[in-house]
Amino acid sequence: MRDLTILMVASGALIFAVVAALFVVAIRSKRDAIGHRGGMRLVLWAGAVIPTIVLAALLIGTLPAMRPIVAGQDALLVDVAGEQFWWRVGYRTPNGQPIAAANEVRVPVGRTVDFRLSAADVIHSFWIPGLAGKVDMIPGRTNRLVARATRAGRYRGQCAEFCGLSHALMAFDVVAMEPVAFDRWLADQARPAAAPTDAVARRGRALFTDNGCGGCHAVAGTAAAGRIGPDFSHIAARTSLGAGIMPMNEANLIRFIRNAPAVKPGARMPAYTHLAPADTLAIARYLETLQ
Repeated sequence: MRDLTILMVASGALIFAVVAALFVVAIRSKRDAIGHRGGMRLVLWAGAVIPTIVLAALLIGTLPAMRPIVAGQDALLVDVAGEQFWWRVGYRTPNGQPIAAANEVRVPVGRTVDFRLSAADVIHSFWIPGLAGKVDMIPGRTNRLVARATRAGRYRGQCAEFCGLSHALMAFDVVAMEPVAFDRWLADQARPAAAPTDAVARRGRALFTDNGCGGCHAVAGTAAAGRIGPDFSHIAARTSLGAGIMPMNEANLIRFIRNAPAVKPGARMPAYTHLAPADTLAIARYLETLQ
């Protein structure tokens, strides 16, 4: 990416120099008329030879960078499905145990990742500008995107295909981690959610069950096994809420629980404005324990 940027900047500087030179020639030609032969030479060099050299250099320099990455046998398989308006994420582990996540993708640095992309409702588009290209997610079809992070860090992703009211609010982060840290994180994600020890959080767990939240959301190790909404088994370990639109914290959890459609228009989650503030707080405290 760095080499490609340098090449593009150098080519742009060359084109700017050519255009500036043409301006100088145009200004001088008003004082000293250019003859037919001189004009033809100018057209040949400025209109054909130099642009051909510049475009050929760009083509030669960019073709190797556009070579697709080949997914080897050790590639990490990650399933991502676009939903209105969030991302369903699943990891395929070597032992066959599926690991569910949502709205955040974590990958190991230096290892090829084979994304299997699909859509559950309408056409979405999976785009990570700083890491990989853009691939459409089409209902009834699975597309592939192969990528490899070369350094640890956070890459912002976005849905790049208009998919409804909250299309612009459908983002995600790809977190590239060192391999050892990623393996540890993946092992933590495979464990059931820890039982809350705080009294308020325990009450929140009961309210979570009594209000039917488990009909849409799953929490590993509990009776909640819903598949309509995002998996909540380790929701508090994510850095953002609502598919990348706000930080993960107690205040935003309360806001989203009470009236998700007000935060994200078109969201399928109903509003729970009838809950008492103390009940909403208790549910948020419970979700905060799901690390």
